[in-house]
Amino acid sequence: MSSPVDEILKKLIHFEKSLNTYIYIQIAQQICNAIQRGYIPEGTALPGTRKLSELLSINRNTAVAVYDELASQGWVDIVANKGTFVLKPEQKTAAIKATSQGFDKLKTYPKTSGFSFQSSFNLASTEEFSVSKYVINDGQPDLRLHPTHQFSKWYSASMKRGSLISKWNQTQEQSYKTFSTQLCNYLNATRGFHIKPENILSTRSTEMSLYIISQLLIQKNDIVLVGHLSHYKSNMIFQQAGATIQTIPVDDHGIDVDFIEKNYTKNSIRAVYVCAHRQYPTTVTLIAERRLKLLQLAKAYNFAIIEDDFDYDFQFNGSAMLPMASADGHGVVIYLGRLGQSFFPSFQIGFVVAPENIINEAKNYLQILDKQGDLIQKQILSELIDEGEIHRLIKKNITIYKQRRDVLCDCLSTHFKNEATWQVPDGGLAIWLNFNSNLSLIKLAEKAKVYDLFLPKTILYQSKTICAIRLGFGHLNKDEIENVVTILKQAFDEVKE
Repeated sequence: MSSPVDEILKKLIHFEKSLNTYIYIQIAQQICNAIQRGYIPEGTALPGTRKLSELLSINRNTAVAVYDELASQGWVDIVANKGTFVLKPEQKTAAIKATSQGFDKLKTYPKTSGFSFQSSFNLASTEEFSVSKYVINDGQPDLRLHPTHQFSKWYSASMKRGSLISKWNQTQEQSYKTFSTQLCNYLNATRGFHIKPENILSTRSTEMSLYIISQLLIQKNDIVLVGHLSHYKSNMIFQQAGATIQTIPVDDHGIDVDFIEKNYTKNSIRAVYVCAHRQYPTTVTLIAERRLKLLQLAKAYNFAIIEDDFDYDFQFNGSAMLPMASADGHGVVIYLGRLGQSFFPSFQIGFVVAPENIINEAKNYLQILDKQGDLIQKQILSELIDEGEIHRLIKKNITIYKQRRDVLCDCLSTHFKNEATWQVPDGGLAIWLNFNSNLSLIKLAEKAKVYDLFLPKTILYQSKTICAIRLGFGHLNKDEIENVVTILKQAFDEVKE
């Protein structure tokens, strides 16, 4: 007869050769689980490697590897000429003896909770998975341009500094003071600000910045105005905070500020969200006249302006228009931005520029969400700013992105000259491609996918009057751009028929 432990192992052990985890690791983990739960008591003699291999239909070398793995973790003691015996390691997770549960319950983790909770419709993921060779996004940078070798050296140097540990043990305000000062210097020089470290808060991303600000500003049913076409992620964040989103018309000069004056009164609006430099998704710039009027209205109507300047650094022609926040004399603008967009995501940060009392309150939220932060990241960015290296890296990447923009516009002129309209953007990493005919963009995306080109739904904009794509090009090189536009035209022609 088989021993009780043999029967337990036969019922308990389940492994899949298709998984990335080695078979011996899968088996060892499940035996550990059984020991922790008390199914295999301390002192139990486990079957020999030959017996285990027969029991589980595995190679004997795999069985040897299983016991070696268990021994290295202190779960078993392998005694020469005697056998392998279960131990109870001194340091381990407390055992939970769920003897009332069947063995099959140990093989998988529950897919659903055993209790109710409130799911969030507003935060439902918009991510779509694709294995297509080419994928279009809404204007993200090319991570292949990240100077990996240089950053490896800088990161290694930062890790070796003797002062690192002492900085980690300081309060967040003390440890990030140098970075805040450097970031202020950089923003004052590039965006016309006159801010101090007390006016700035650094976060992991623009989305985190906007989430914190929304928690600060918005109460249930507060009205937040956004462009008729706006950033879907920002809308999700506002709605999750309880806001009622209402839209403002957008034309070739940006949001229609006169519309706000005509349709709203004092204290009826909580905030206006605007991408003044390049409106998302249309890429149009809010003209100076409307900027000044919006600042005046914010003061008169008592609302906040949330100015999202997500792609300020990507300016190809001339000088970038300075943010509204740089002309704000009444403290009505909360400015959101990013630093290091051309770098690998681990070295990108978001930041908030606002009056000191807003920043102080925002810090209270940040210490809950991300008190630890990333000191090494900020130390590297501080040095890049201080040594002027960040200007060199940005300038180098801008030259590449400008070339890619020109290639895309040339390709569009070749294939879509009579089929669509677009403006050559003076900056940013996307083009607003507006089709002349109101074809189905969903069908266009389906047809493009057949030819290995993926168009996510988040870049498609269709209504009775709009049929357009926010066509990101930053992540594509010259050859990829040419192939993408060729495929897009092929799919377009087939759908149009």
